Amino acid sequence: MRLCHAQLPQRVGAFPLPHPAPAHPFDDDKLKEECGVFGIVGVADAANFVALGLHALQHRGQEACGMVTHDTETGFHSARRMGIVRDNFTSSEVMATLPGEIGIGHVRYSTAGSKGQTAIRDVQPFFGEFSMGGAALAHNGNITNAASLRRELIERGSIFQSSSDSECIIHLMARSMGRSIPDRVEEALRKTEGAFSIVAMTRTKLIGCRDPRGVRPLVLGRHGDGWILASETCALDIIGADFIRDIAPGEMVVISADTGVESYFPFRQKSSRFCIFEHVYFSRPDSILGGRSVYETRESIGRELAREAPVDADLVCPVPDSGTPAAIGYSAESGIPYGMGIIRNQYMGRTFIEPSEQIRNMGVRLKLNVNRALIRGKRVVLVDDSVVRGTTTRKIKEMILDAGAAEVHFRIASPPTAWPCFYGVDTPQREKLLAATMSEEEMRQHLNVDSLKFISLDGLYRAVGESGGRDPAQPQYCDACFSGEYPIEPADMIEQGFQLKTAAE
Repeated sequence: MRLCHAQLPQRVGAFPLPHPAPAHPFDDDKLKEECGVFGIVGVADAANFVALGLHALQHRGQEACGMVTHDTETGFHSARRMGIVRDNFTSSEVMATLPGEIGIGHVRYSTAGSKGQTAIRDVQPFFGEFSMGGAALAHNGNITNAASLRRELIERGSIFQSSSDSECIIHLMARSMGRSIPDRVEEALRKTEGAFSIVAMTRTKLIGCRDPRGVRPLVLGRHGDGWILASETCALDIIGADFIRDIAPGEMVVISADTGVESYFPFRQKSSRFCIFEHVYFSRPDSILGGRSVYETRESIGRELAREAPVDADLVCPVPDSGTPAAIGYSAESGIPYGMGIIRNQYMGRTFIEPSEQIRNMGVRLKLNVNRALIRGKRVVLVDDSVVRGTTTRKIKEMILDAGAAEVHFRIASPPTAWPCFYGVDTPQREKLLAATMSEEEMRQHLNVDSLKFISLDGLYRAVGESGGRDPAQPQYCDACFSGEYPIEPADMIEQGFQLKTAAE
């Protein structure tokens, strides 16, 4: 059995790899999703559909993107690139190297592996050549026992070619005695812990799987005779596909153009703990999560926030773009007029010139500008999705005051982020999270604003459709970043010295 990770060398095409776009110097105060996945089977020119799907999922990762397809005559084809989809998978000559009627793709923001410095070897999908044929795999989430698995696999002779936790799955598949690729995927995932939404492919089959807690999203769609798996429904919309249903927690589907969808539940059933922050920030507002519009949920969060934390003010303004739906809800519930007090420079993106020190000192003004005519003399409520380190929040407050605002009040559409996430989200170390070391009043003083209020955890649950709020005995969502209660033990991090929440906390 020969295990091969890396680009398929013979048929990728000799196109130069672009340098990754420089990270935005002022986006370090937001939680970052790890990645998005997309797969399709049963359509001509699958690569074009994959490219469109990845483009719709670009918000889930901008460091790198990759794709694998299979053609019945010429076999597997692969391309992995640094940077965003539109810079890599739009030219006809690149897409011509990716023929076939089945394909999967991945957009990456690193959490495990070379964090913040993605190398081409870490870009997914990963590929393996097995005795029964080749297979490729793309993963959204984080394997919490990856370090121990990696040590064990290396001791048994495996040679890793990336720093990604996801490569463990390929090596586990190689050691499996399963008679088919789906059997080997299943056996490999039985040995992994953590959060995983997997899209994999063989020569003829598309495979999807979610971990038993269903932490990360995965949906099923249909396009004519073709079937799609994707992280979000917005990736179905862009290709005109119909949303069929969510892949259930712990479910594995094996799909082919001939037999359609076969569904299995190979793991021991556990209570669902979907990531509640998908509702708050990660997912696109035009997606559907669990049968609910993300946009409508965020507007409901704003309404709940207005009921919990009213304030006398003249204007409600979002911190664009993530705070916009919640700000609209806050305005509607409070009766305070809504206005675009902050304007986002839509052309800033991640392809801006490498900032000089002088430009860096301009702070968020490269990205955001205050609408002075609207702000001047007003008591302003600024609505944002979260406060992580607080650095951007302080800069925005200063801009608002410089523009002549009489008062600045922050309303945050999530509870205080006091704990790191180990399930596929890039979170700073706990001591760097403002809420981990300060009370709400201490944060208000640190940010030097007239008032600061976060939605309560119960209020957030009500806004996402849980009328009774959060069940403390068995929470309906994963809310570890707020509560410190981890539904899946972060074994690797505990081994490295991470301290779980104590009873006193």
